[in-house]
Amino acid sequence: MFTKKALILALLSISLSASAAPAADCTITQTITAKSSATSAVFAAGGGKGGFAGGNTGTGKGATGNAGKGATGNNAGKGATGNNAGSGAATGTTGTGNSTDTTGTTGTATGNTGTGSTSTGTGSTSNNSGSGGATALQSSLSLDPSLVQSGFAQTGQSVVSDPGQVASATSTNNFINFCATTNLPLTNGTQIKTGSCNGAPMGMIAATTAMPSAKFVFPKNLDTVQANTNFTVQMAIQNLNTGFFVNPNTNYFAAPQALGSNNQVNGHSHVVIEAISSLTSTSPSDPTKFNFFKGLNNPAQNGILTAVVAGGLPAGTYKMSSINSAANHQPVLVAVAQHGSLDDAVYFTVTDNGQATGSTATGTSTGNNAGSGAAAGTSTSDSASASASAAAGATASAAAGKTTGKGTGAAAGKGATGKGKRWLWE
Repeated sequence: MFTKKALILALLSISLSASAAPAADCTITQTITAKSSATSAVFAAGGGKGGFAGGNTGTGKGATGNAGKGATGNNAGKGATGNNAGSGAATGTTGTGNSTDTTGTTGTATGNTGTGSTSTGTGSTSNNSGSGGATALQSSLSLDPSLVQSGFAQTGQSVVSDPGQVASATSTNNFINFCATTNLPLTNGTQIKTGSCNGAPMGMIAATTAMPSAKFVFPKNLDTVQANTNFTVQMAIQNLNTGFFVNPNTNYFAAPQALGSNNQVNGHSHVVIEAISSLTSTSPSDPTKFNFFKGLNNPAQNGILTAVVAGGLPAGTYKMSSINSAANHQPVLVAVAQHGSLDDAVYFTVTDNGQATGSTATGTSTGNNAGSGAAAGTSTSDSASASASAAAGATASAAAGKTTGKGTGAAAGKGATGKGKRWLWE
């Protein structure tokens, strides 16, 4: 009996000892991937341990651990230049706690930061480079060193060829910021009547073998045309690639002079007609006042440019001039300072009937110097002052002849025997 009771007590003791022993731990391992890096999270289901995520352990108690959520890494590294930007991202995964306790906590995770290359691409800065050279330089805001003109740094006074010569303005950067030294507005392609400062380079310069020139065909010098009647100006032109004309309201002086494949200036011409007081006038005209102005924008036909003066001109005396220009309306530039005129100017009259009018002066002279005496003859002019000029010419001839003679008209010529008749303005 005693033995049976002792056996029962022993079995009960063993059972109680077994129920008091701690439960075995259960370990779960989960891998989180974040852009080429791995983080291991360990989850323990016993002892009230909660869920994990992103490598950080959350601790809590409860029957079920709450889901841990991994944060997303937003610190993507970007390469500075050269299109080699790297980007990084990391995403935490959800951890699940296995516990018999009542409360679990949320795990956290941090994404890894990506890194990118910071290498910078470079391009050629040579003016004559084959790749990205001259074309790329046109958008650069810096002066290419190969284009610096060292001559601009000279005042020119090391050799004084003329007593009145003055020192030149100087620059070591081709005057690229010259307009900053003025208080004038920038020209910026517009015609500013109060004045402006223009930063466009002068451009390509025509060689001496390609300098343009012009000559009016009609009206010619001293021609007469009928008043208030249409007439067509004709001008011969050479060494100018005509027909190059840009918008004068938005691109005035806005680009350098350019040459064509024949090395002649790409441009056009203009004709302007101004009223003057007489053919003998010596007063400068006022450039703000003119009777007719026309751009000769079309290509020349057989070397001739034309412009119709619609309605003609009132009766009077006129000066007609050409203005040969590059495409952006600047006067043409050529290679040397000493050259013939690049433009033409003539003087003509306009009358009601289209016929020339004037007075005459005649004279007869005798003497030994035929060359001097021939000056006194019959002269025709358009005014009394022109007749006076004829008389002065005849008097000068008389002095050269050193003989006496007889003449009729405004002055008596002296010199070789003879009568002559000529136009005063020829």
